[in-house]
Amino acid sequence: MNPTATLSTKYQISIPKAIRAAQHWEAGVTFAFIPKGTGVLLVPVPKLQTLKGIARGASPEGHRDRSDRV
Repeated sequence: MNPTATLSTKYQISIPKAIRAAQHWEAGVTFAFIPKGTGVLLVPVPKLQTLKGIARGASPEGHRDRSDRV
């Protein structure tokens, strides 16, 4: 059975323990809500420290520009 949660009268939802444990989410994690059709994606926002160096070695060669779009 999939874990579920109920919206409280204060418009809060508790994330089920099984989901928190599987995703390694702890208190204080910031989330972004992304509307998707009739649902919503809940995505943790990465801290800037974890993004440092993520594009190291990336080459702009072959990058498409607006001028080559159909």
